[in-house]
Amino acid sequence: MSRFVINISSPRPAVEVFDYMARFSNAALWDPGVAAATDVDGGDVHVGSRFDLQVRFAGRTLPLRYTVTELEPSGSVVVEAANAFVRSRDRITVRAHGDGSVLRYEALLEPRGLAWVTAPLLAASFRTIGRRAEAGLRAALGAVDETVDR
Repeated sequence: MSRFVINISSPRPAVEVFDYMARFSNAALWDPGVAAATDVDGGDVHVGSRFDLQVRFAGRTLPLRYTVTELEPSGSVVVEAANAFVRSRDRITVRAHGDGSVLRYEALLEPRGLAWVTAPLLAASFRTIGRRAEAGLRAALGAVDETVDR
């Protein structure tokens, strides 16, 4: 299993950052590894909301349907996706900090099926993908520090 964790301070209010992050189709706006994303259900985000992402990986674009599996309106959401090759679980937590907010993003990627054979390669690729996503997320949120925990 590969794990990637980042913490980002933003001058934006926690509720704004949380709403932006909970609508997981916004990943296409900050993650260069996402070629396209759509909000399947529309409306307010709730447990069961679905988001279809086209994810770039190893020279291919793979579809992943993420589903909100946990949601705490106070600032925590979990989205999960799986296909024959991987299972992804992302926990996003946002809390108020001064006039702004702090985002904690924890992504877990687990190879499935025959992909277990490539686990070390998958982990290395995941770190690279995560660093690119982090840079995009910092830009999107107007990050004010470099607080990172890997």
